[in-house]
Amino acid sequence: MTELRSAENETIATRLREELARRRISRQALADMARISLSTLEKALSGARPFTLATVVRIEDVLGASLRQQAAAAPGLEAIFAPEGMGSYSRPAVRWIEGSYLTLRPAFSQPDAVYAYRTEIYWDEPSGHLRFAESERADSAFTQAGFVSMPNLSGHTYLVTSEQGQYRLVMLGRATRERRMFGMLSTLQVGTGSQLVPVACPIALVPLDQIEVVEFGLVDDDAYRALLGQATTSDFCRWYG
Repeated sequence: MTELRSAENETIATRLREELARRRISRQALADMARISLSTLEKALSGARPFTLATVVRIEDVLGASLRQQAAAAPGLEAIFAPEGMGSYSRPAVRWIEGSYLTLRPAFSQPDAVYAYRTEIYWDEPSGHLRFAESERADSAFTQAGFVSMPNLSGHTYLVTSEQGQYRLVMLGRATRERRMFGMLSTLQVGTGSQLVPVACPIALVPLDQIEVVEFGLVDDDAYRALLGQATTSDFCRWYG
């Protein structure tokens, strides 16, 4: 187990606290996504225990950003175009999508209820493309994070989680004038025993600053149901069979 030097630990802890604050991700959510204990994270951030290289790598993978000191980039070489496989979008062209969103989908466990959580979409400077990270989920162990693809060919936005060959996909149609996005979520639901069952459902992302009273978790609210209903009533996604 490789432990990092004291000075490097302080730098990593400072950068990590800044990332958590900027993305509004709780320490518990980060620990769950990185598959480390909350105690390990808390002690490392407080300086009571040094970060190990393995822990830092796990956290960097979740955040999609480097916390360790990197060589300074040459002037003018900052990446402003996403990779071709994500649509080759430019930073200026996608600034409108950056921000915090109230995310709504049907509750799998309770008929007519809506499951609500936060999704943060942001530009990852080291990688040169958009990323997303979820938080405020009642089932924090299933919190997702990944990259954002925005190809011109379809005009859709894709939020993609890829972890050890396993994928979860949110496909969103063109944003409305209010920057609201609607579409379909394709994921895995816990079934009988340890079985995972493929499921798909409508999903809505609404800028948080447009919501007067924000609730997270299982919500029984007509306004939330109406927002989610726009995914199908406005033809952002369709169901057959």
